[in-house]
Amino acid sequence: MKGRYDNLTRTRALDPERDYLHIYQTMLRYEFPWDMKLGLNLAFNRSFSIPAIAAVHTATGELTERTQKRIDDTGLLMYEMVLNGFEEPRGRDALRRVNQIHRPYDISNDDFRYVLGCLVVIPTRWLQEYGWRQPCCHERHATYLFYRELGRRMGITDIPGSYDEFETWFDAHDAEHLQPNDDAAAIERATRMLMLTRIPRILAPLGNALVSALYDAPLRRATRVGTPAWPMRAGLHLALRTRSWSQRWFGAPRTTALFADGIKAKSYPDGYEISQLGPPLRQQLAAEESEC
Repeated sequence: MKGRYDNLTRTRALDPERDYLHIYQTMLRYEFPWDMKLGLNLAFNRSFSIPAIAAVHTATGELTERTQKRIDDTGLLMYEMVLNGFEEPRGRDALRRVNQIHRPYDISNDDFRYVLGCLVVIPTRWLQEYGWRQPCCHERHATYLFYRELGRRMGITDIPGSYDEFETWFDAHDAEHLQPNDDAAAIERATRMLMLTRIPRILAPLGNALVSALYDAPLRRATRVGTPAWPMRAGLHLALRTRSWSQRWFGAPRTTALFADGIKAKSYPDGYEISQLGPPLRQQLAAEESEC
């Protein structure tokens, strides 16, 4: 228990307006590494499920035919920006690559805002429910400011003015647009196979039900996933709450930062260059020509 709240004490002494990147890095790399990674996975999973966004992804085949690489590329680009910010060379390169990947596609500002809202709201809500402690107001504000800056640099406009305002906008947009669709169902089937590989072997027979239980009802409906039996949902909830309680009272503060030895991904066992993340150049050029 010694030092368990030291990072929180340091965070509360910082100014989120100035230090939002440092605060967000601390959340990901020291305070909530497992929860933040899972929360971001769930955020991207949800963002892929809006019909207009899902249609773009199934048209490219990136998520349904090259699932592992697409998921790895998304994570690597995001973590490069978090670890390096937007001013350091690798962070700038990752942001540039993100903008290059999206440039050929006719994606509405609202759809971009929704993806941004998923990244702000979904991981934060996971921490509020299952983190070893609640995220403090500085951490919520820093999360919002990091993604507001990311959105600004991606050319996204009309981003709500605070975390609370963004959460309100997100919920309204989610309720209106997260509707059942075949494209989202196809993407969910592909990405589910990757999630199943992360289930401990002893729980493998329950794998599909556990993955479904991680989704909330609107996401299950949009992706045409059946609702797991109540005992499965209740058991997962109890297990996750027990984990948070044990971490709070018996856990030790992390001393080695997440990704201290570099960001690893199955698709790149020998390392990667940021320029090679995303669709191959020939596919990117073809997409750009189709939009002309």
